[in-house]
Amino acid sequence: MSSEQFSVVILAAGKGTRMRSARPKVLHPLAGRPLLSHVLDTALALKPTAVYVVYGHGGTNVVAAHETYPVRWVEQPEQLGTGHAVRCAVPEVPDDHRVLVLYGDVPLVRPDTLQPLLDTRGVALLTTVLDDPTGYGRILRSGDGVTGIVEEKDAAPEQRAVREVNTGLLAAPAGPLKAWLVDLQSDNAQREYYLTDIVAMAVAGEVPVVGVPADEPAEVQGVNDLVQLAEVERLWQRRAAERLMRSGLHLIQPDRFQLRGELIHGSDCSVDADVICQGRVELGHRVTLGPGVLLRNARVEDDAVVDAYSIIDTAVVGPGAQVGPFARLRPGTTLERGAKVGNFVETKAVRLGPGSKANHLTYLGDTEVGAGVNIGAGTITCNYDGAGKHRTRIEDDAFIGSGTELVAPVTVGRGATIGAGTTLTRDAPPGTLTLERTRQRTVEGWRRPGAVSTRQAGDDDPTPSESS
Repeated sequence: MSSEQFSVVILAAGKGTRMRSARPKVLHPLAGRPLLSHVLDTALALKPTAVYVVYGHGGTNVVAAHETYPVRWVEQPEQLGTGHAVRCAVPEVPDDHRVLVLYGDVPLVRPDTLQPLLDTRGVALLTTVLDDPTGYGRILRSGDGVTGIVEEKDAAPEQRAVREVNTGLLAAPAGPLKAWLVDLQSDNAQREYYLTDIVAMAVAGEVPVVGVPADEPAEVQGVNDLVQLAEVERLWQRRAAERLMRSGLHLIQPDRFQLRGELIHGSDCSVDADVICQGRVELGHRVTLGPGVLLRNARVEDDAVVDAYSIIDTAVVGPGAQVGPFARLRPGTTLERGAKVGNFVETKAVRLGPGSKANHLTYLGDTEVGAGVNIGAGTITCNYDGAGKHRTRIEDDAFIGSGTELVAPVTVGRGATIGAGTTLTRDAPPGTLTLERTRQRTVEGWRRPGAVSTRQAGDDDPTPSESS
């Protein structure tokens, strides 16, 4: 590890025209986070003295999306090339520092890959070897040193045969770098100042230039369009899946697993195809996730099962609890030990006590449910009156019949039974049966509007018959 102090400059000013998007390129998501966030994480892992981010297009949004990062923001008013971008950032860098230049659209490079650039004297270029180097600048070498970079359009046939190419990532001593940047010229078709032109200046000044090959070409792949973004996403996800499997997570189909945040897991967990984890997700021991499950900022504790196509959003699934299939736990939901939420059940701001269950076609919102409660199919809590939310309380061992409406605020007492089809508007006493139903009526001779009458002329108007 080099003891030399260093600063990092990240170039993030480009518009990204080929993305065909109004969003700044570095804000396009990779694994649920902006491209630039991944590069910043890598830079900070190296423990630099300072990180400078050069921004331009959509700069206000770029800065706002990364306001928690300890970086110094540098505006590039006009996008005049990579050399000009670095020149905007380096005036504050001490001359005795080393400067590491990274790109906000190259998100997969690892800290271990960059460290040799910091440990090398002179100018160090990160290179890679491609099977097909078409379109890339070729690295020209003499012995162990680099003598130059030649662009493909300017390369001789023997130079085009070279497969080692420039990635654009480099490190250089700050003092000489500042002088080279001042001397850059824009006499090219794009009228831009190219950072790579400093290589020729270093060679002319007898400053050593070293090429450091990256082991994996995919690690230095940039993002210029949505096709490349999808390729980088696939690479990132595969890397994440392999890391999780090596740590003991059983991914049944790793190529169909998506991590868009952080996943912490215990032992002997099983994750089926098409599971998506967003934000911070925690799995206990022996957790089973069925196909198509979405977990967002969720905790699933030991021995719990989340069945197919269920959504757990900012919620807690307790030990041995069961969810789904096709269930939705919205923010503020907690299922305690052994609780069950079945198919087509939705909860919001609910605590479902130990062993309680809502197995079918139910909505529970703003509700406290005790232990051992059975909630029948088709039950809903009417928690919103158009102005405010109100809570429902269901105490231990209560039984809620199917098709019940609980109009909050309301309490169902301990051990109470609510008859099927009840609309409960007042508290139900403990240990009793409460039911509320209108008297059933059959209206003889009634017909739908527009229907042909089956009555004979002169028949009297229909009268209802009633039954209790």
